[in-house]
Amino acid sequence: MFNLIEAAGWPIWLLVICSLIAVTLIVERLIYLRGKNVIPPNLLDEVVNELKQRGVSPAMLERLSAGSPLGKVFAAGLKNIKSAPEVMKEAIEETGRAASHEMERFLTTLGTIASISPLLGLFGTLVGMIEIFGAQNAGGAAPAELAHGISVALYNTAFGLIVAVPSMIAYRHFRAQVDSLTIEMEQQAIKLVEVVHGERK
Repeated sequence: MFNLIEAAGWPIWLLVICSLIAVTLIVERLIYLRGKNVIPPNLLDEVVNELKQRGVSPAMLERLSAGSPLGKVFAAGLKNIKSAPEVMKEAIEETGRAASHEMERFLTTLGTIASISPLLGLFGTLVGMIEIFGAQNAGGAAPAELAHGISVALYNTAFGLIVAVPSMIAYRHFRAQVDSLTIEMEQQAIKLVEVVHGERK
């Protein structure tokens, strides 16, 4: 592996850095955006049962806020349980926007890496071509210098695509996952408001 990096020349290090950042972000988002972490199963039923038995308590609100993004949304609504449904929904929407923003964290960076990796690969290609033409002299170019320039050009192009394609796939996947989780959170929050205000059993 190190021999390949060495053959690709110094421009490859930019792509190596991008690939390490991309892998780190993908792993972090895979862990954070797991469904059970964002929207714990049966949380709505548990909250409704606790409301019916003991009502809203500071301990309950604190536990919900610390538990998950959906718990934070529920806690924001339950803090305004004595207000009109519109006020409760407003509080939920504000917290929901913040939770959605947190779920989108690092996705811009991942999308940027997916976009610039082919450009960095092209940059490496240009550096390789410059080395090829720079190796030309009156007596012709040395084969070793030509081979080095060609390897720099081709390795950088290939590595740029190798970094860009998985990064773009991950970016699109996470964007769709965030949208799906946000919609599910909204639906559960609306159900909670309707239950609290007697519109739903």
